[in-house]
Amino acid sequence: MKTEVRGSTTSISLQNPTTIFNTSQGASLTGALKGCLGSLDGACIEKLLLHCASALESNDVTLAQQVMWVLNNVASSVGDPNQRLTSWILRALISRASKVCPTPMNFNGSTSSSTIPTRLMSVTELAGYVDLIPWHRFGYCASNSAIFKAIQGCPKVHILDFSITHCMQWPTLIDALAKRPEGPPLLRVTVPNWRPQVPPLLNVSSEEVGLRLGNFSRFRDVPFEFNVIENSSSLELLFSTQLNPSSLDLQDDEVLVVNCQNWLRYLSDEPLGGSPGHQDGSMRNTFLNMIRSLNPRIIVVVDEDSDLSAPSLSSRITTCFNYMWIPFDSLETFLPKDSTQRMDYESDVGHKIENIIGFEGHQRIERLETGVAMSQRIRNVGFLSAPFCEETVKEVKGLLDEHASGWGMKREEDMLVLTWKGHNSVFATAWVANGPNPNGLLMED
Repeated sequence: MKTEVRGSTTSISLQNPTTIFNTSQGASLTGALKGCLGSLDGACIEKLLLHCASALESNDVTLAQQVMWVLNNVASSVGDPNQRLTSWILRALISRASKVCPTPMNFNGSTSSSTIPTRLMSVTELAGYVDLIPWHRFGYCASNSAIFKAIQGCPKVHILDFSITHCMQWPTLIDALAKRPEGPPLLRVTVPNWRPQVPPLLNVSSEEVGLRLGNFSRFRDVPFEFNVIENSSSLELLFSTQLNPSSLDLQDDEVLVVNCQNWLRYLSDEPLGGSPGHQDGSMRNTFLNMIRSLNPRIIVVVDEDSDLSAPSLSSRITTCFNYMWIPFDSLETFLPKDSTQRMDYESDVGHKIENIIGFEGHQRIERLETGVAMSQRIRNVGFLSAPFCEETVKEVKGLLDEHASGWGMKREEDMLVLTWKGHNSVFATAWVANGPNPNGLLMED
């Protein structure tokens, strides 16, 4: 008898489970299962995942197969949140194993960089996607409120937008600017041509997004311009030639705003040269230094509040299992298991999990760091934190009232943090340049 574990088009033929405990590796697996059989809760599942990670890291193919068999009998794409999360982590482990295990493992999978298909959304579908849970809207709300306060009285505003959600943030800000007592400013939004190839993906171009924003702005009587940074199809081109006042066509009489929404994690945190762990030469720091040189009125940074940058596979699995359960659990509260919307959203989370677990080196682009670590990084390049005012806090709380009761918000240092059942999920921060700043800003209550 054989049990087959499938991950997309990848399959592994596993041993008869009755032989598991008859080897030295089986004794090790027995230790992993001690106290778990019959009640495979989250702690036991995590223990098994770590055992599998350890086996893969030490090239112990037999033990990895055996643990995967046990995990396959636990995982379920339509089970409880732990089971659904486990199914995606197991899929990622299989994908990883298929790249490194020898021929006798009998892998028959795709050799493509990802085994999880991605889909193109319409603009309408994307709007529903970001409204599903407050994962993105939390950052939009906090950032837009801080930006609105920072640009009060300014007749010209230029937003340099780095985000993965195709400008879905801006209609709400445009609507707020249309109602300003002093009248709306001339608003320019500039986006780079380069975007990490991660969900959500859109079925229209950046130029088409700009046309739609322009039409909405005209409807709201807000003067609007939209620009796409040309020749920025790669990070190297963007950094080497495009992030300067001349290429961006920055005007002396306009205020610059820099918006980073779930974007900085895709810039490598590894040094471009020099000793490991030295941040000064990393792409992430290079970007922040370039932004600092542009002397923005405000920079807002929003991202997921977790540390998924560790070189150790075991460490990443531990963090992933204890963090990525949040979207699975939150979706459980209001969408049925067979909901297409729910399955699509969870598939996008699975895409992230596969990169975190299944890849190493430059192919591993999901390199989250906590809000505390990111804040220190931003301070190190010369920015000062701009605490969110009480009006912003009130707006964010109002937004969360529209969603399930498990969502909450707290302050940590100068961050606002979105929580699910008390667990940190997304952080939002705002920053101003330290030192001489002709566009001086005070972010007081």
